[in-house]
Amino acid sequence: MTAPQELTFHEFEVAADLLAETPGAATISSCGELQSQVSLAVDTEDQDDGELEEDDQTQLLGDDKQPPNFWTFSYHQSFFDVDTHQVLERIKSSLLPIPSHNFVRHCLRHHPDLYGPFWICATLAFTLAVSSNMAALLQNWRESSFSYSPQFHKVTVAGITIYCYAWLVPTALWGFLQWRKGIREHVGCYTFLEIVCVYGYSLFIYIPTVVLWLIPISGLQWFLGVLAVSLSGAVLLLTFWPLVRSDTKVVSAALLTVMVALHALLAIGCKFYFFQSLPSRSIPLTQAPLHRVTPPGSSKTSAALLEQSWGKLAD
Repeated sequence: MTAPQELTFHEFEVAADLLAETPGAATISSCGELQSQVSLAVDTEDQDDGELEEDDQTQLLGDDKQPPNFWTFSYHQSFFDVDTHQVLERIKSSLLPIPSHNFVRHCLRHHPDLYGPFWICATLAFTLAVSSNMAALLQNWRESSFSYSPQFHKVTVAGITIYCYAWLVPTALWGFLQWRKGIREHVGCYTFLEIVCVYGYSLFIYIPTVVLWLIPISGLQWFLGVLAVSLSGAVLLLTFWPLVRSDTKVVSAALLTVMVALHALLAIGCKFYFFQSLPSRSIPLTQAPLHRVTPPGSSKTSAALLEQSWGKLAD
């Protein structure tokens, strides 16, 4: 076994002198050096770990910011990323326009969707076709000569009309605003999807109007149509007026007038085509042959005259 003397601590002369002069200095300095080395090593490891984490986060964020390809499903999925509460709020804003309320800034908030406009147009087209068939049935169901036949072609006509209006008019408007923005710097412009979204939600008020057109009162139908055009047109005017107010008065007035006129023309066209009064079918009458009616007693008179004439001839 090892001797006990070999296990004892040996102090060097220099260390003994230093301890004699400043007791405890060597111990403190050695401890301080150890702590400084340990803290430096820990700080270096933490810094390396932090840099690695930042690099990973930067790489992940860079991957997230890359826009998806147009031909991928994720690109189009972002346009339908909206919940029911947002859709209802946007529908409510389209029904009740407020003068100080911009539909794009307060409702869309630079996050347009295609979910609401797509289903609003589909519902409006289906409602137009069904209401038109029901109006024809209710108008002539009392006539015995009326035979009802469903007009399925009106579904196609309504769908083409509504979807063409909801896409072609915003496309033309977006192109015109881009052209005016290039000429005049102060003219603003929304994105194409924002304009499509505004027009899509502005058509929602036509759905209850078309249903109420089933009431066979011409004056009430026209009143509801004017009310729908007024409210829907007010949404368009309040939304696009801030963009064109810095343009010339002639251009801004002409643009807003054309927008409202096209909106009213859509309602009037639907009213005359889908809810026109059907002509009443006249029942053909067969004309009876004319018979010569002889008054009573005329046959006897003629027979007596013949007898007299024959008597005279015999004499």
